[in-house]
Amino acid sequence: MPEISADSELRDVAEQMSAQARTFLSTTSQVASGGFPGAELSLLILATSDLLAAGARLAAITDVVPVERFEPDAGRETDMDPLRTALAQMFDGFDDYVEVTDPVLSADVAPATLSGDLACVADEIAKGLQHFDDGHELEGLWWWQFSYLSSWGERASSGLRVLQGVLAHLRLDVADDVAAEAEYDALHA
Repeated sequence: MPEISADSELRDVAEQMSAQARTFLSTTSQVASGGFPGAELSLLILATSDLLAAGARLAAITDVVPVERFEPDAGRETDMDPLRTALAQMFDGFDDYVEVTDPVLSADVAPATLSGDLACVADEIAKGLQHFDDGHELEGLWWWQFSYLSSWGERASSGLRVLQGVLAHLRLDVADDVAAEAEYDALHA
């Protein structure tokens, strides 16, 4: 019998999170492998936004506490270096950025990478998915909630901001002569 079958609300949250984790991992891996040329940024924005919405649900519920007070071994660690490397190559020219490290407590800035953010998120949610798939649904849910609050929520938020900023620049930054011609055409239409 599944570990959290008695609590249907937690089971529903765990199943929804599991689906979002799978979608994020699949989309990110396919994008990194070159599977969606021309749609990379849009698909990563969608996948990251959906995952953050699932994370917000985790933050909205009471703290999940596993029955056992230790984390069972989830098995072999997933190697995210190939994903990070593929994303870094794809994001060449805009992978590096600067962020405020803790906007609540200080104005200090630090370097970050979009590829590192997405790989970190993938690593954290994959670990929760390992627990979930091994029949430790409550442990998986606990891990997703804990790591959302401690790492992947922040990394996904930062990454989403960069993805959206890059997409905005690609779509809105145009040469002055092109903008003037479009403005002239719009005024005389």
